[in-house]
Amino acid sequence: MADSTNGRPFAVGTLAGGNPPVGGTRFLVRMARLGRLDSVLTPDHLISVFPKSIWDTDFTPQAKVVRSPDEQLDFAPLLGHVAAGAGRVQIGVGATDPHRRHPVLLAQTFLTLAQMTKVPPILGIGSGERENLEPYGFTWNRPVDRFEEALQVLRAALTAPESLDFAGKYYRIDRAVMDLTVPPDRMPQIWIGAHGPRMLELTGRYADGWYPWETVSPQEYERRLHVVHAAARAAGRDPDAIVPAQMIQMLTARSHSGIRRLLRAPAVRYLGLMAPNAVWARCGAKHPFGEDFRGLIDLMPHRLSKAEVYEAIAEVTDEVLHEWLTIGTPREILAHLRELSDAGLRHAIVFPAAALVSNADVAFGYGVVLWLAAQLRRQTE
Repeated sequence: MADSTNGRPFAVGTLAGGNPPVGGTRFLVRMARLGRLDSVLTPDHLISVFPKSIWDTDFTPQAKVVRSPDEQLDFAPLLGHVAAGAGRVQIGVGATDPHRRHPVLLAQTFLTLAQMTKVPPILGIGSGERENLEPYGFTWNRPVDRFEEALQVLRAALTAPESLDFAGKYYRIDRAVMDLTVPPDRMPQIWIGAHGPRMLELTGRYADGWYPWETVSPQEYERRLHVVHAAARAAGRDPDAIVPAQMIQMLTARSHSGIRRLLRAPAVRYLGLMAPNAVWARCGAKHPFGEDFRGLIDLMPHRLSKAEVYEAIAEVTDEVLHEWLTIGTPREILAHLRELSDAGLRHAIVFPAAALVSNADVAFGYGVVLWLAAQLRRQTE
């Protein structure tokens, strides 16, 4: 299914929503299969990244279908539900964390899912986000230290031929059995959502894929990928065995005037609040949530009132949105993906952000995802 651009394999996938009804995810997987997409990932949240306080039809037409943004489906049974109809489309989570879900249980979940799929499922994982952890009492101190141990346990649980033993600071396993196996061609792939230096190093040491979600320039993407590759070589691993992926938060329309219309939508302006203050600072602005705000990792949307949200939205500039999202006409988006391909990208997970604006924009956005995949395939056919 995946073809190549500039001589390298290149894949295009998309992201499903995490809300009921489950028919929406089922439809998206069917669309991906018929449209020859390579993957469909679903998020893992206990609550939404969108505040319930602003969830109405003035904010997004999705409020007509989704009663509450905090009505979040569990990814594991959802993926099991759609697995039989996925064909050779890779399905997976993008991304979970090892604080709510013990790494041994994650291994069991994905080894089980691999019994239902024709290709390896994707286990996207990161160090966690505040909104999913603190309100529910999950321990989140020293998250990267915990994450590193969790990766060691996860790798052992996926591949250990005998019983598991692990004595760490955060995880202890004593002669535990994990006999569930799958054929090598369906072994779950661990994709790490990494941005900082230490997380990039862990990606090189332990991951099958690198899955950042922050928008960066092709030059910065290439620099970070070099860090991943250097860590892989230092660990005695093949750097080329690690899939360089990227979440593409795409905002597109047929024309620049259409893009300007989308940029005025409250739901699109809100996306700028998910950017860390470092992004705002590059645009000569200060994030309304403070200079230390790290973006989505620190966001606590359910604690924001409607007035607070709209006051913050008013401070989002077009420059911040252009820095944070991938914005352009379909052909401009295609050109950007080709530049990222030159920088090393091999698997783009493209989410049409304009799906928040109108039903027509939903249809156009997913149509562009399919068009992008076809254009990138056509380069070498």
